[in-house]
Amino acid sequence: MIENTNKIAVVFGVRNESSIAWDIAVKLQQSGCKIALSYVKDTKDEVLYLMERQGMDTSFAAEVDVRDETEINAFLQKVYQGLGPIDYLLHGVAFGSQQVMCYSLPGSQDPAPSYLDIPFEDLMDSFNISAYSLLRICRVAHPLFAKGASVLTLTYNASQRVFPGYAGMGINKAALENIMLYLASYFRESQVRINAISAGLVMTTSAGGINGVRKLRKLGKLTAPLGNVDAGDIGDAALYYFSALSKKVTGNIHFVDGGFNIMGVPYDGE
Repeated sequence: MIENTNKIAVVFGVRNESSIAWDIAVKLQQSGCKIALSYVKDTKDEVLYLMERQGMDTSFAAEVDVRDETEINAFLQKVYQGLGPIDYLLHGVAFGSQQVMCYSLPGSQDPAPSYLDIPFEDLMDSFNISAYSLLRICRVAHPLFAKGASVLTLTYNASQRVFPGYAGMGINKAALENIMLYLASYFRESQVRINAISAGLVMTTSAGGINGVRKLRKLGKLTAPLGNVDAGDIGDAALYYFSALSKKVTGNIHFVDGGFNIMGVPYDGE
């Protein structure tokens, strides 16, 4: 087991028990970290329940809108003053409306919204939450980081390839990856490392509401050399970045998708 006793870990993006960010938070706690979690208004009860069940200190949980720098600052200052410098920070936040992602709802006979008709205001809001928030959070956290701190964000292969039903969110993931790369260079003086995990399709609550997602999981089972992944697979990989083992790794996009990203066509067994 990786040794993280008394390290301070801040996790943005836990929605419920199926969240990738929750699996990472649990693994960080099991490795010895003290955990601080953000939540939004409609996830407060679920997040606090999970923390209490897991034996995490709920006094270091707070409602944070990642579009609001003041709220981010209040949360991180509370962590810094109450626990100490921040060693690890997970950016697991993403949001895109149905109009941005261009998907139809399961069971609906209505066609999916058109990519050409993505509303600019909706796209900018999803960009603000899903991509720019990484820059905003790092700006606030910069003076609060411990020596050798590590930041990790979660991306998806739709940044590079076409996944109908993800559409505008692919724009956000491409931007997120670019922001990560520039931050990796920016933090050279303070020796803070920043990386991204490109996760395979995980059946989170959000993913389950997209029409065709189960078909994509079936395709992944056939295509990826190692098959589909789950949140635990992502959490295992994240722990490498949230440890001294990755002390000289920064600006990396680490695929944890069973090898789906290397394939050009589904494998037919021949």
